[in-house]
Amino acid sequence: MALRQLILGKKIQALIAQRDALRSGDADFSARAAALTTREVELTAALTEMTADTTEEDRQVVEDDVTQLEADRAALTQEQDTHNQQVADIEEQIRTLQQELDDLNARAANPAPTAPNTTPTHEREDERPMANRTRFFGMTHQERDAFLARQDVKDFLQRVRDLGRQQRAVTGAELNIPDNVLPLIRENIDKFSKLIAKVYFKAVKGTARQNIAGSIPEAVWTEMKGKINELAISFSQVEVDGYKVAGYIPINNNLLEDSDVDLATEILTAIGQAIGYALDKAIVYGTGIKMPLGIVTRLAQTAEPDGYGENARQWVDLHTKNILAVRGGAAGSYTQLTGIELFKGIATAAKAAKGKYSRGVKVWLMNESTHQTINIEAMSINASGAIVSGLGNTMPVIGGEIIELDFIPDGEIVYGYADEYLLVERKGIQLAMSEHVLFLEGITLYKGTARYDGQPVIAEGFAAMAIGGGVPTTSVAFTADTANV
Repeated sequence: MALRQLILGKKIQALIAQRDALRSGDADFSARAAALTTREVELTAALTEMTADTTEEDRQVVEDDVTQLEADRAALTQEQDTHNQQVADIEEQIRTLQQELDDLNARAANPAPTAPNTTPTHEREDERPMANRTRFFGMTHQERDAFLARQDVKDFLQRVRDLGRQQRAVTGAELNIPDNVLPLIRENIDKFSKLIAKVYFKAVKGTARQNIAGSIPEAVWTEMKGKINELAISFSQVEVDGYKVAGYIPINNNLLEDSDVDLATEILTAIGQAIGYALDKAIVYGTGIKMPLGIVTRLAQTAEPDGYGENARQWVDLHTKNILAVRGGAAGSYTQLTGIELFKGIATAAKAAKGKYSRGVKVWLMNESTHQTINIEAMSINASGAIVSGLGNTMPVIGGEIIELDFIPDGEIVYGYADEYLLVERKGIQLAMSEHVLFLEGITLYKGTARYDGQPVIAEGFAAMAIGGGVPTTSVAFTADTANV
């Protein structure tokens, strides 16, 4: 059986590598889609500019370009569908092999008795051992078993079980004590930040400075033997530090001893997700005081803030141009736009975010309710009579990935070029323990910490809009730092 497990593990690794190689082409599809969108905008402008005086030759050129654009878009769609199907097929193979490997691991962990049992037994279906999760923080089952078998890990889990001070952070933990239980249902939060992979991310030590080149000047045409003109280019610089985002979770040991929940997974997942959630929130709405400066916070500034770096880019007031309301009606009687008018409004507002310094990583941040609202507005009926939506997780016509963040208010969208936000990591997420803080009380505490800083280095690359008739929210509440009052 061990050889079979090894073979399956190798096959799964090879398929994962093949899948990841295919996924590396997603950026190319996004770039090509963005290029098609740009062509569509240009052709739309060309068609709009046509008049009765436009020559037939010019009309034919534009019509040919439109035909070619439609053909290119259809080809890209077909190619992308084939690509997605290949990825889906590989993932299905991975799931099938992983299930087989899980079964082998379960049988190896619970071997059949060597002698027959003469006493008839009837195992209730709900008394079967809970199935292990297929993955444990990126580890295979063999790696996971080896990790949990380490003495230091065993000691860690035992010390956690010995905690006994309070249950403030684990209300309802007694519900995890089983007669028989089903797997735990938890909130879906990506591991661990949704935005860290989108922004311009750097791991640094100490205070860091990010150099920024100014606008590229235009070279000068002259005679072949003429003198060369001098070109002017400037550099600016932003400085970032590092602030701690952290927390700890105390748990009563009498609840943990009888809990049927996978303890190591729940502790590590809860801390990592809490830090990731706080990081995403700071990237969007951070105050810049003992935390990163958020996108919307920077857009809402009405004057150059105190302590603005003397070598930084020239500060620009964006609170009117880049914080927008997408709505219809006259002043005092605003109405919410729907259908094509809504998307026209969104497309118009999208022009506020400038991608001059970007590699094209455009994102649209909104909560689930707002996502569904615009998804409904994008619905139509196809030739087969089925209701379809042209939205999905990509903003139609304009392009760019839609990312759901539940702390963004209903009807509001924060958008722009994510790689124009600089995020620096001084220290990644770490889990630490101490037996000395409350030694006499026999309590061991554990904590999760990380250190980050960041700011939108090209602030004009972002904007915020409200599509519900109101105006965008420019600040949200963060969990209070009561430990340092």
